[in-house]
Amino acid sequence: MVQSQDIKKGTTIRMDGGIWVCIDFMHRKPGKGNTIMNVKLKNVSDGRVLERRFNIGERLEDVRIERRPFQFLYVDGEDYIFMNQETYDQAPIAKDLVIGVDYMKENDIVEVVYDTTDGNVLYAEMPAKTTLRITHSEPGIKGDTATNATKPATLETGVEVRVPLFINEGELIVVDTRDGSYVQRVKE
Repeated sequence: MVQSQDIKKGTTIRMDGGIWVCIDFMHRKPGKGNTIMNVKLKNVSDGRVLERRFNIGERLEDVRIERRPFQFLYVDGEDYIFMNQETYDQAPIAKDLVIGVDYMKENDIVEVVYDTTDGNVLYAEMPAKTTLRITHSEPGIKGDTATNATKPATLETGVEVRVPLFINEGELIVVDTRDGSYVQRVKE
């Protein structure tokens, strides 16, 4: 059990039949009354975000989680097969539990988060940025960089992102896996 005043970013609690991670909190003392904690929580299984208010001293059920590096090996039907980097055990993880799955290629290292009480995988998360090669894009026009115009480009994983006009087919770019936005070009 954890006291409500001890909640910080990253604290995981079990509430309303689900597992929730604290993504923001604020300790507030109104002019009258008791001190309260305003907490923004994200549901681990479906990504819903909600705000909740707790009184100081309220007891909540905490969940002990562990984060481990896993390497993506291959796809087997609806499951993605990962290998634990420490024990070399292989584990299947459902596609909908992998955050950033559209930007994942073989041998990528992801962070797998699981509940230590029962060993269930909560989710797997790609790093915030990854480097991918462009497999198809319309040719760029020299000197066309004055505006922030973009064009569609297909990456080696098959997903389409918007890139600046000067980016050409075959180049490596860095992509933000959280929203699919172009970050920068990589020199080879």
